[in-house]
Amino acid sequence: MTRTTDVPAPAGSQVELSIGGMTCASCANRIERKLNKLDGVTATVNYATEKARVHYSADVSPDDLVSTVEQAGYTARLPETGRPVVEEDDPAASLRQRLLVSAALTVPVIAMAMVPALQFTNWQWLSLTLAAPVVVWGAWPFHQAAWTNLRHGTATMDTLVSMGTLAAFGWSLYALFWGTAGMPGMTHPFELTIARIDGSGNIYLEAAAGVTTFILAGRYFEARAKRRAGAALRALLEMGAKEVSVLRNGVEQLISVDRLAVGDRFVVRPGEKIATDGVVIEGSSAVDASMLTGESVPVEVAPDSEVAGATVNVGGRIMVEASRIGSDTQLAQMAEMVEDAQTGKAQVQRLADRISGIFVPIVIALSVATLGFWIGTGGSVAAAFTAAVAVLIIACPCALGLATPTALMVGTGRGAQLGILIKGPEVLESTRRVDTVVLDKTGTVTTGTMSLHNVVTDGSTDENTVLRYAGALEDASEHPIARAVARAARDRLGTLPEVEQFANIEGLGVQGVIDGHAVVIGRPTLLRDWSLHLPAALREVVDAAEAKGRTAVGIGWECEARGVLVVADSVKPTSREAVSQFRRLGLTPIMLTGDNESAARAIAAQVGIDEVIAEVLPQDKLDVVKRLQAEGKVVAMVGDGVNDAAALTQADLGLAMGTGTDVAIEASDLTLVRGDLRAAADAIRLSRRTLSTIKGNLFWAFAYNVAALPLAAAGLLNPMLAGAAMAFSSVFVVSNSLRLRRFQPLTSDPKER
Repeated sequence: MTRTTDVPAPAGSQVELSIGGMTCASCANRIERKLNKLDGVTATVNYATEKARVHYSADVSPDDLVSTVEQAGYTARLPETGRPVVEEDDPAASLRQRLLVSAALTVPVIAMAMVPALQFTNWQWLSLTLAAPVVVWGAWPFHQAAWTNLRHGTATMDTLVSMGTLAAFGWSLYALFWGTAGMPGMTHPFELTIARIDGSGNIYLEAAAGVTTFILAGRYFEARAKRRAGAALRALLEMGAKEVSVLRNGVEQLISVDRLAVGDRFVVRPGEKIATDGVVIEGSSAVDASMLTGESVPVEVAPDSEVAGATVNVGGRIMVEASRIGSDTQLAQMAEMVEDAQTGKAQVQRLADRISGIFVPIVIALSVATLGFWIGTGGSVAAAFTAAVAVLIIACPCALGLATPTALMVGTGRGAQLGILIKGPEVLESTRRVDTVVLDKTGTVTTGTMSLHNVVTDGSTDENTVLRYAGALEDASEHPIARAVARAARDRLGTLPEVEQFANIEGLGVQGVIDGHAVVIGRPTLLRDWSLHLPAALREVVDAAEAKGRTAVGIGWECEARGVLVVADSVKPTSREAVSQFRRLGLTPIMLTGDNESAARAIAAQVGIDEVIAEVLPQDKLDVVKRLQAEGKVVAMVGDGVNDAAALTQADLGLAMGTGTDVAIEASDLTLVRGDLRAAADAIRLSRRTLSTIKGNLFWAFAYNVAALPLAAAGLLNPMLAGAAMAFSSVFVVSNSLRLRRFQPLTSDPKER
């Protein structure tokens, strides 16, 4: 076992241990109980991810946690600092070798037992020769785990398997050496049917070897499926660049990304991955961020643009200054959030763990009672023994333990691929009850960026001239409205004239001299101060724009108002479709904004929202969510700003746009990496689908045991058929969870869903 001892242990620390040696949900439950007995420790152990998340106080060290796990009969490893732990070794490899050898030896044993024509003289001794390595070596992991459990006074699913196979093998040895089964010419029929059987004079080598092989097969496919389920997380961690060209002393040096430091400047050429999060300081290009955001269209970047690590430069050469490295990058945080969600437990899983923890002792007692009952009622010892062994084998609680974590792993992994980060399993249960979705307007329904919508002139001036003068004057200002006008002017006209004697009039507008003309642009009140009165036609344009929640600025020179430019925060092109999707999910959309009532309703009408709560101060958003909850509504809140953080926390389900602030993202339950509101609907659909899969898995696991145990106790289930059914139940649960990998976002065409 590898142990890391340099992990600090401040008060309120958290660590994630990699657990080894777990074979079923009972193991996870046992480790969890042992850790939670320590003072100041709260632990959650997940069987599917083989991880334990532990919160511990300053009185407890990480080594104490490792020792506690080892004392319980398992292994534990502390994580490497700086990144989430992801196992590189394939746990299915050793199982595969053990399975193949066992299967090769078991097939002829079963064939001879099933086909009387193959039962040649002394065939039973060949069966013993082939079955012995399977029962001893093939089932060794089960025997080893059972012995460890016995030394610690506990019992798990391995106890059932070990007891069942050794009992069948032991009975066969007795029949061969001390009974009549070893006589030359002994034959017996074999039927894989649900029927009461009397095993007098029979050997159960095929059952012992067959059960071992079936369970090994189940374990192998389970391990393989668990690895596939965690593929999204491993893919996230492998997406980053491995090397980077750093500029030091004016010379480019190729170094490992691990050696990159904050403030380093590095070069990214076309086709290369950006090594870490940073800010462009030189050059312009287009960046493909689809692997992080899901957006298929590359984003244009220029000096001062922020870029994320692992995205691909598809345009020109750029130089970037590193702003975040290692575990602070967006990629690492995404991976950490995904693993956090996968390692957590939903309330429904905690119930399943408690049941599996008491299930094994009850099954052992039931097996003994079955044996005693059949012997006591005059049945043969062989028939009683057969029923008791079947009870032990059929009762594997693996399907119960895998029901929730496998679905959670696949669901959160698929969400990460689609730019939907689910912070924890309890989030899934919240999505089921949500009936109202509150949408912040700016940055959520709208782009949050001003753009020029319209240019209207007085009729005597050319539109391009008005835009040319306005763009030149506004180009010197940092105001969002000014930047929108200047950007539109450059896009349409190219170069802009120089401005002389520029002056900013705080809160009203700007003025300057262009081509010898004294030009002023700003609010109509500023133009009036310059005796530039808007004619009636332009006044109507201003009034109409303000009624729609837009901003209108006037421009004039040479004693005349020449035109009006209308600027607005644009509605995202996908917002209307997103609102429609919310309604199909049974949610009532409500728009929340600080805008005036008429402006807010104009935006709401464009996207199809009927209910609007307007003129809300940032600090009052929390109260709005509380009021809706007091009215009996279960509220989901979608926002992106710092002022949304409190409301996101208060809401029953908080969804943060990944294009927003870190504060909002931290306060939310779900993070939508894309700025597309449709991702919120997809997130709720995926969460509900994952929860539905969990419930289906649990139903199957419970129904399987409820139906099978009475059959086994009644002596109607052959031990080998019991082993096959038990292994199938685990594989079924994992396979059902893997169907979540096919989840697709909604499209505008219902036929494509």
